[in-house]
Amino acid sequence: MHEFTPWPKTKRLFRDIVITEKIDGTNAAIHITAVPHDEPGEITVWDGSWTSPVVDGTRYVISAQSRTRIISPGKTTDNYGFAGWVYDNAEDLVRILGEGVHFGEWWGQGIQRRYGLETRRFSLFNTARWFETAEDGLDSMATRAELSSLAGQIGAVPVLYAGVFDEAAIRGTLGALRVGGSMAAPGFMNPEGICVFHTQTRSVFKVTLDANDAGKWEAAA
Repeated sequence: MHEFTPWPKTKRLFRDIVITEKIDGTNAAIHITAVPHDEPGEITVWDGSWTSPVVDGTRYVISAQSRTRIISPGKTTDNYGFAGWVYDNAEDLVRILGEGVHFGEWWGQGIQRRYGLETRRFSLFNTARWFETAEDGLDSMATRAELSSLAGQIGAVPVLYAGVFDEAAIRGTLGALRVGGSMAAPGFMNPEGICVFHTQTRSVFKVTLDANDAGKWEAAA
């Protein structure tokens, strides 16, 4: 017999959105998990896919990933040196980010558009989490980063607009980016485009400046 299948609740379009600059680098993420002292089995075998620093008396397991796989330091196992950077700065990253999976863009020197930079940076996608004050009343990730040795190497993607869904605001933000250049790397005049995060549906949409936002297969046609 068939079971009742309800139609999902319809989301409202005119809810808050956050428009950020879409940075042309390589997708990356950092996994950070605290390991209780009574679970030593969680850290007894190291296969190269994670590192395990002790920070302020707590042991953590940290992994790095690209868009498609877990990565580790090494010429054939890394992705533009991201895992190497994560492993080298594991303790600072724990103090800045805390536990969780932290998605962002690894960009700059030698990666995609390069943005005229001689260094590489990690910019997180979750701008609200980056700037919010922690539940225990401590400083935000942004403040902790600024006071760390990673100042200038880690941040969040630039917020270009925050407010109710508005097509004019989206088009205006995109136009301002086209004319004024990148906010992530001021002075770089070939930005990629924007990402639009719809807060109610928790969905992200992209609009690029290349080939009038055509897909790669359309632009090549």
